[in-house]
Amino acid sequence: MTAQTLFYIIIAIIIINFVKDKVLDAINAKHYNDPIPEELNDVYDKTEYEKSQAYKTVNYKFGIWTSLFSFILTLGFLLLDGFENVDNIARSYSDNPIIIALIFFGIIMIASDIITTPFAYYKTFVIEEKFGFNKTTKKTFVLDKFKGLLMMAVIGGGLIALIVWFYQITGDQFWLYAWGIVTVFTVFMNMFYSKLIVPLFNKQTPLEDGDLRNKISAYAASVGFNLEKIFIIDGSKRSTKANAYFSGFGNEKRVTLYDTLVNDLDDEEIVAVLAHEVGHYKKKHIIFNLVTSILLTGLTLFVLSIFISNPLLSNAIGVEKQSFHVGLIAFGLLYSPISEITGLIMNYVSRVFEYQADDYAKNTYKAEPLITSLKKLSKNSLSNLTPHKAYVFMHYSHPTLLERVRNLKK
Repeated sequence: MTAQTLFYIIIAIIIINFVKDKVLDAINAKHYNDPIPEELNDVYDKTEYEKSQAYKTVNYKFGIWTSLFSFILTLGFLLLDGFENVDNIARSYSDNPIIIALIFFGIIMIASDIITTPFAYYKTFVIEEKFGFNKTTKKTFVLDKFKGLLMMAVIGGGLIALIVWFYQITGDQFWLYAWGIVTVFTVFMNMFYSKLIVPLFNKQTPLEDGDLRNKISAYAASVGFNLEKIFIIDGSKRSTKANAYFSGFGNEKRVTLYDTLVNDLDDEEIVAVLAHEVGHYKKKHIIFNLVTSILLTGLTLFVLSIFISNPLLSNAIGVEKQSFHVGLIAFGLLYSPISEITGLIMNYVSRVFEYQADDYAKNTYKAEPLITSLKKLSKNSLSNLTPHKAYVFMHYSHPTLLERVRNLKK
């Protein structure tokens, strides 16, 4: 196989992915006006429904333009030897492979962020603002950008430097050492993400003593679940949309509730949502996802180790000199169809897990407050109640609201 053949394969993958996504988006958009299922008739009144339809349509049109821009930019960068130019710039500063890789990825990361920031700004301050979701100030928006870039530079740069170093020292065996480092990092982040990373962006406060905490504690005790760390996060700092999540395990396990969730739902509904999260923990979903993620990372790194030394990878995206960092980009583009397949499988497993967590909440607490909470959360986020099955299959990590309500009513 020649480098030119690989180049055409990469171009074909990018085009096929773009066309597939746009076709799915169009099919899904055609079903925006489908009749609302009887079980969901109480989610929206007429005004709210019209607002949700407008919100979906605006986001659909915005998605077309942003993805088209990204598609043209990616193709243009490949066709005009963008990676070769960036590689030459990086090599002009150093002969050290680690430094070259850091400069190379740094240029791409910063350029990508600069290019995409206007779209993120428009999404936040025009679309989300228009529909009453945005609570982000321009200062917070800018600070989030800088903090995100700094974290990417420190954490991402550190991991890249280590992986390139392992490659320089061990050659094709680098994947084992890289896998070990990534595994340690993944487990560490699962344990301490809420304690170390979240405070950089949000304020977390322990849930105060009172009726809600007493009800949560009573439920946790009834299912033999030791839950002391319950936090409220100031999600309203950025958006009116609500959420809750479970993180960590062992002594570090905690539940985090968005303040918007606490404001939108009554105590019974909050306990039902928490029962769902406890269900994920009790059913070992968190451990399963962690282990699966680690195994998939190991598989990807192993496959990478087989091809990374082949100069065809670098040559395929127009870079003459074989190098690890350029090969990594080419490999990522070629590996994307496999990543898509594993993503589909993980989405399917995730949807199964959501049913199991709902069943756990239903059986250990109550179904009705979970149903009403799901409906309120869908209403408050103006979510699509009639997504197309193909779109759900390809993109949804959760069952649709209709599927979850029907399951909970069984």
